[in-house]
Amino acid sequence: MFSTITSGAIYGIRSCLVQVEVDISQGLPCFQIVGLPGCEVREARERVKVALKNVGVVLPPACINVNLSPADIPKSGTMFDLPVAVGVMCALSKLSKEAVKDTLFIGELGLSGEVKFVKGVLPIVREAAGRGIKRCILPQDNLWEGQLVKEMESIGVTDMKEAIDILTGKLSYVPVQRKETPEEDGMGGEDFADINGQERMKRAAQIAAAGFHHLLIVGAPGAGKTMLARRIPSILPPMSMEESMEVSSIYSISGLLRSAGSLRKERPFLNPHHTITGRALAGGGRIPMPGIISLAHRGVLFLDELPEFKRETLDILRQPLEDKQVQIARSAGTYVYPADLMLVGAMNPCPCGYYPDMAKCHCTPYEIRRYLRRVSGPVLDRIDICVEAQPVAFEDIAGRSAGESSAQIRTKVMAARDRQMERFVGTKLCFNSEMKAADVERFCPLDHEERRFMEKVFSAMKLSARGYHRILKVSRTIADLDGCGQIREEHLAEAISYRQMEVFQ
Repeated sequence: MFSTITSGAIYGIRSCLVQVEVDISQGLPCFQIVGLPGCEVREARERVKVALKNVGVVLPPACINVNLSPADIPKSGTMFDLPVAVGVMCALSKLSKEAVKDTLFIGELGLSGEVKFVKGVLPIVREAAGRGIKRCILPQDNLWEGQLVKEMESIGVTDMKEAIDILTGKLSYVPVQRKETPEEDGMGGEDFADINGQERMKRAAQIAAAGFHHLLIVGAPGAGKTMLARRIPSILPPMSMEESMEVSSIYSISGLLRSAGSLRKERPFLNPHHTITGRALAGGGRIPMPGIISLAHRGVLFLDELPEFKRETLDILRQPLEDKQVQIARSAGTYVYPADLMLVGAMNPCPCGYYPDMAKCHCTPYEIRRYLRRVSGPVLDRIDICVEAQPVAFEDIAGRSAGESSAQIRTKVMAARDRQMERFVGTKLCFNSEMKAADVERFCPLDHEERRFMEKVFSAMKLSARGYHRILKVSRTIADLDGCGQIREEHLAEAISYRQMEVFQ
């Protein structure tokens, strides 16, 4: 008596289909699961035995062997409970093989037979739909998640008995149409119009949002650094459906999509405390889970009080900022999570925060240099835009009318974004910040005068190759905001003015 049931497993951000093979034969009574199962998967045999008993299915005293194929991929989590139980019933001839053909099964079982919520449903269902599977039986609490994949007929069940009745035809399932949530505008209730003054800082944020550039804000306490950073998502272009699916898949694997209750449409904004560990930032564990870097994928990672983070923790960002992904190596294999994010950092210019106002600042030159050098040069070199937050004047607070709103700035950002989309047709690029060295040479050509200007700047500022290319990429974004097809000297000059890394030397 043999049966095969289709389920799925998560391996990093990737998902793969798993064939749950069940064989029941004569011999010493046993129930064993093989195929690189984790401890949660091995415990499934106890949950399955008791759950089947409580729904009226008594297992015979036989040798029950379950294999999770492919056997070379580690299996973790509790999503194999339901497919193992269904496979056992098929092997006992209590369910026909036709009833489970081309059907994906996912779910955790309670001892009463209840089918419970599991993590990682969305990427597994997407993978199954891509492989031609048309039906999925999953927990009722995960039903809305499965319905996000339009090509799949998702059936939600509350307990094992309901699943059996649907498979045997005793219960006809009427598909429940998922209620579409209204489209979010991404504003989050916070608006750039609330920020008084700081026009240069807002201009830098607008450029960063238009090209998805990394941004560093340096200034005294109370200058509005955090206030501005929290409003950056409100001016970013809305996510495409594919981006929403990517971000939602990461949150599904982490178990965080359940609280949202719908597909994530707003770009993520993550603001970890400076005491965060490297494992929490990059992700980790025996079976690595996504960290803060990956949860900020396609959104904003805001690091407030940047020098207060441990230097070794900040240095973890070096590879993800360059490669747009996080690689975590474990004995079971290498796990890859996406990390295409916009880094926004905020910091004071000295330990007390008031330099160069010597009436308030009493830090010694050594203390200031030591404080600024807590952030390593390689991390700073990956930041495209550095801007100073000036102290707010009285006339900026009282009596001045509100500046541009987030909606107005977003219109300009979207126009620049449209120009980038036209430019990058036929490539995998979406934003100017994603251009590699060869792309910069192709999409950021300079005329004779601009080339001579950059030659002088390169020598005077002792730029690295990465620094030179980042100036050109920021210049390209400034030109897009101005509606210019060609990078001009004023665009280069403005981009260079945001390259203030020499204060850290």
